[in-house]
Amino acid sequence: MSTVDSISDQRAFVPVTLDLGDIVLRPWSRRTEVRGGVVARLLEAAADPAVALWNPIRATDEAGAAAYLDRWETGWDSGNAAAFAVVDGGDGDLLGNVALRWTDRADGLAMIGYWLMPAARGRGVATRATRAVTSWGIATADARRIEIAHAVGNAASCRVAERCGYPAEGTLRASYRFGDGEYHDEHLHARLATDPEPV
Repeated sequence: MSTVDSISDQRAFVPVTLDLGDIVLRPWSRRTEVRGGVVARLLEAAADPAVALWNPIRATDEAGAAAYLDRWETGWDSGNAAAFAVVDGGDGDLLGNVALRWTDRADGLAMIGYWLMPAARGRGVATRATRAVTSWGIATADARRIEIAHAVGNAASCRVAERCGYPAEGTLRASYRFGDGEYHDEHLHARLATDPEPV
């Protein structure tokens, strides 16, 4: 086995539930337990204007939502992606999503993203969930560097990145086509495994 293969095997995302008490992060799949049903709630998220613009799910019917869930489950199976449904620890309501995926697995380089349902915004949910997944990815899969890229116009995402210990590193010009069909500049933030945990 080559050194790269050995490192890649160590850098696998293995399904786990992260219980933060009042919020629980559960691996996405068709079997994910969510109040109201995972497919129905995912379709609600996809129809939300903010999600549709900044984090398009591109699911307009049950088949599309099921395909979205299947893609994330395939990511878990391969160890290449770790996508979590963020769920209320009390009533099981869907609050949002945090997903970590390798962009260069052999080099330990990953990217993280997140979105929230409207009712969950402004409560610190994205910050807590993103911190938890960041720490987990570094500790259990040997992530060396994790990046966040968000549209310059998405100020809420910028605040989450900063609160999670991801300093801004620059602006990527016209780097990604968002849900409005336009290419937007993005802010690039990154966290190194050697960086201190945010206070």
